Amino acid sequence: MNVGLVIVMGVSIVFIGLVCIVLLCKIMSAVVAISEKATPAAPSTVKAQPVNTPAPAAASVSPDPGPRGEVVAAIAAVLAEELGEDVSAIRILSLKKVN
Repeated sequence: MNVGLVIVMGVSIVFIGLVCIVLLCKIMSAVVAISEKATPAAPSTVKAQPVNTPAPAAASVSPDPGPRGEVVAAIAAVLAEELGEDVSAIRILSLKKVN
């Protein structure tokens, strides 16, 4: 079999498949748009009541609140993965911001 023919057939099948996927997405998008227009929105029977809430008091905010627990957990997980250790074996004592 000719190598060039195999390459051309393979590439054409891939692009035909991609065109089919795009067409399927467009068809499904049209079906969803039509179905959303066909179903009317349910009327809301609950009326919103205005709520009088006092303005929050000005809280003292420190300029550098420090690292949050999620950041420390993410750093510990990355270090554990790179070092091949268990996460419980890693203790992060302090973090310093580097510019």
